[in-house]
Amino acid sequence: MVDSKDIVDIAPYSDKEAIEALSHVARHPLVPAISKYIFPDLPENFLGETLSHIHSIDQFQSIVMSKAVVWVLDNTVKNFSYDGFLNVMEVRGKFLALSNHRDIILDPALTQYILWQNSYPQTEICVGDNLISSSKTIEYLLRSNRMIKVIRGISARELYLSSKNLSEYIRQTITSGRSSIWLAQRQGRTKNGLDTTEQGLLKMLDMSGTGSFTDNFDELNIVPLSISYEYEPCDIRKAREILISRTQKYVKTETEDLESILTGITQWKGNVHMNFGKPLSREEIDAASDGIRNDRYQSIRHAIDKRVIEGYKLWKTNYICYDLVNKSFTYVDQYTQEDVEAFTDYMEKQLDTVEKELNRDELRDVFLRIYANPVAAKASLTASCEHRAEGTGN
Repeated sequence: MVDSKDIVDIAPYSDKEAIEALSHVARHPLVPAISKYIFPDLPENFLGETLSHIHSIDQFQSIVMSKAVVWVLDNTVKNFSYDGFLNVMEVRGKFLALSNHRDIILDPALTQYILWQNSYPQTEICVGDNLISSSKTIEYLLRSNRMIKVIRGISARELYLSSKNLSEYIRQTITSGRSSIWLAQRQGRTKNGLDTTEQGLLKMLDMSGTGSFTDNFDELNIVPLSISYEYEPCDIRKAREILISRTQKYVKTETEDLESILTGITQWKGNVHMNFGKPLSREEIDAASDGIRNDRYQSIRHAIDKRVIEGYKLWKTNYICYDLVNKSFTYVDQYTQEDVEAFTDYMEKQLDTVEKELNRDELRDVFLRIYANPVAAKASLTASCEHRAEGTGN
């Protein structure tokens, strides 16, 4: 069982805790400016006054957070769409939303927005403690937004205990019917455009199971999610980190996570789509259990990755970059020459924002591959499925 102290350490705030925390946020000197930015038609004291009078997390979500997401959609997104929500509605009980991860805040925020739009209970959200501990104000906001603290940057022994605690918390929360949970399929954002589930994450989820391998994963009701941005949030930041990491250990600045959050929220994203995949079936999990040791987790990982890649929506930007990287015309029917020129102009302006000593050609190649890799992943998946079909004579 989870120790009560450990629960307090990682759990989201209760309504009572959130009321107190948000009253502190209301007094932050930047709140009036933020209020005017997000709610331009209302008095600049609107946000502060609202936060001071919140009486529940649900009310905070409805009055403040949903409107903040609407602002993001109205000002930084061309079209927002989603499909597959019926897959969520068909789940019996609460579920584990296992999502690809492209933006720190928007991936889970847009998930919550869709649930809210459909009058469906929102999830708790697993977030690295590097974000929660970056400032007290951010901690107040995140934990008032049903954020579960995931401990990182600790010793191997501490990591084992922390992972076991998180695993038990997730399992208890779902199986008790208290709440569904959103969890990224890997630690940290996908930076190279290739969405893959970390095997270690699946092992963590299994740590708290008391039944068979099949029972342990089946009772979590895993629903894979896939979010696709036409313009990748923080694309140049990701490209810069990848390039620097090739020759040295990349070290974040103290404010880098906060800067990435703000960039992801405010930058232009074009079209955005979210897919709710079909839940992992007991039959799939049972078939995976026939494997030995890590092979079982690999089977689960492949099943999740397949759904995420299938649900990923490719945009013109992805096709353009694939052809530029491969010097091909494979997808020339998906875009126009004007589209290529517009994206190239966008890319070059992004490249101009980082330090000049970075190799421009290498940085450009990394940038292009962030967009091109999802096309390659889908093509590889299609070829693999066709090969298996031929092998079975179908």
